[in-house]
Amino acid sequence: MINFQNVSKQYNSSEPALMDVSFKINPKEFVSIVGRSGAGKSTLVKLLIAEEQPSKGRVIFGHYDVGKLKSTELPKLRRHIGVVFQDFRLLPTKSAYENIAFALEVAGRKHGEISDLVEEVLDLVGLSDKGRNFVHELSGGEKQRVAIARAMVNRPDVIVADEPTGNLDPLNTLEIVNLLTQINELGTTVILATHAQEVVNQLNKRVIVLDNGRVIRDEEGGRYSLT
Repeated sequence: MINFQNVSKQYNSSEPALMDVSFKINPKEFVSIVGRSGAGKSTLVKLLIAEEQPSKGRVIFGHYDVGKLKSTELPKLRRHIGVVFQDFRLLPTKSAYENIAFALEVAGRKHGEISDLVEEVLDLVGLSDKGRNFVHELSGGEKQRVAIARAMVNRPDVIVADEPTGNLDPLNTLEIVNLLTQINELGTTVILATHAQEVVNQLNKRVIVLDNGRVIRDEEGGRYSLT
């Protein structure tokens, strides 16, 4: 499904953000992309969702050659990918329900089906009773659940979570990781970019370790340590 082929990314700085990165991710996998801050995790995510283009190499997603897509083709690609960010990126003037519904409206869904789909994902993330709450009325963990529901509502093939627990306490971190695991068990590919070693080691899933823009380890059931 996803194939990074000798991908490098050079910004204006002297050091490349990514250097000769290659790996494949199959459908329904749960993969953690790990490394210290500045290792290249966020750059990798941006390349996958076509916010950036590779300086060298190819990023393949299904039948899309991501780096060669025209701007008019990007919405088709992004319908297959749901993205969850550390800072939630919710619309503060809208309720939880409206934040999720907005993602469906942008995708051109019919008004009649929006309500059912929103209620379905609110139930999935355990927030059936919070749909009418505005963002400022939600806890950090609840905000991230709304963000995950929004990422899931168009039923993407892949969920990419970029440091989704970075602003959360240990209890909410555990709940978010368990939710991502549940989503993966339902058949969605999950890519988790994080530097939280306790999260990765709890999962006991495939781990790709980045260091200074290079893949230094890729193993199933891998453990990760900053030391």
